[in-house]
Amino acid sequence: MKMRAAVLHEQGRPRPFTDSRPMTVEELDIEGPRADEVLIEMAAAGLCHSDLSTLKGHRFRELPTVLGHEGGGIVREVGPGVDEIGVGDHVVLGPVLACGECRDCLSGHPALCTASQAAKSRGTMLDGTSRLRWDGRKIFHTSGVSCFAEYAVASRFSLVVIDPALPLAESALFGCAVMTGVGAVVNTARVPAGATVAVVGLGGVGLSAILGGALAGAEKIVAIDIHDEKLSLAREIGATHVFRADDEDCTEAVRELTGGGVDFAFEMSGVTRGMKTAYDLVRRGGAMVTASLPATAEEFAFNAYDLVAGEKTVRGCYMGSCVPRRDIPRFLRLYARGRLPVGKLMGARIALDDINLGFDRLADGRVARQVIDFTGD
Repeated sequence: MKMRAAVLHEQGRPRPFTDSRPMTVEELDIEGPRADEVLIEMAAAGLCHSDLSTLKGHRFRELPTVLGHEGGGIVREVGPGVDEIGVGDHVVLGPVLACGECRDCLSGHPALCTASQAAKSRGTMLDGTSRLRWDGRKIFHTSGVSCFAEYAVASRFSLVVIDPALPLAESALFGCAVMTGVGAVVNTARVPAGATVAVVGLGGVGLSAILGGALAGAEKIVAIDIHDEKLSLAREIGATHVFRADDEDCTEAVRELTGGGVDFAFEMSGVTRGMKTAYDLVRRGGAMVTASLPATAEEFAFNAYDLVAGEKTVRGCYMGSCVPRRDIPRFLRLYARGRLPVGKLMGARIALDDINLGFDRLADGRVARQVIDFTGD
């Protein structure tokens, strides 16, 4: 079957991306689903900082590839062995490409699936092959999803069936941003009611962590970023206090506000200096959780004596420590009840042809989440 998709040809091209055009929209051939796979007609796909890092060359990918790992769409075909998903189902797609059989999957940690990581590094589906061709040439997958396209083939383990009454554009954000940000608060850190929380970096994931802090009943929720627009949005969705990250007194001001530091600091900036800020904000006995992914060569250092004497915790969080089939439906139920106002994170809806412009906006840091709208509405 023919379809249009945004193909990444080369990493590290300079900005503006509208001039260097790292991605071009091409007509590809997409093969139908094999065993345990599903073909989805895409309705919406979110632009994520992980995709931006790939464009910049901070993460290696097999090229050419179709990016996109967060989306919503409608099932059009199911492969052999798929019984729980049917044609016409509305689904959310995410980058948790789990095998369902390894130790991590069976212990409730599908995001850590070893088979998944191997397939992602190869740019293939779980069986080691690709469903995408361009003039007969193999095109690689991203996270087994590749949803910057009119259609996507994905593993049934990468999908969650949702209520068809829910808007697919907003539901798409639950595939990565909401799952990671809210999950970091309620799953990884298990923030209790009355705790003090700080979030460093207010992209889609960081703003979702603000939503998570409000959902958990945190007493103080401190938002930190360099953009006033995002700080204003953070206040609108639950932050009680906001600070500019480029203010040299930021750390001390937050520590004074919270009586020595916050119970939980969430680093969502994607840069190691953000990790340093988050660690310095943690009170004695508190925890710093980082859910962003800096460049692969970056390292983060902290004072070992302070870690022990302050009995602090530093913890990584991948995909919100979520089990997608458990967590996405419950987060969506909270969204439907108005407890997670995810619609406020929507920065803009763009056409597939404007994808390079979308990433220029994302690199500027002034938008939360943009969504490619395939419906034309």
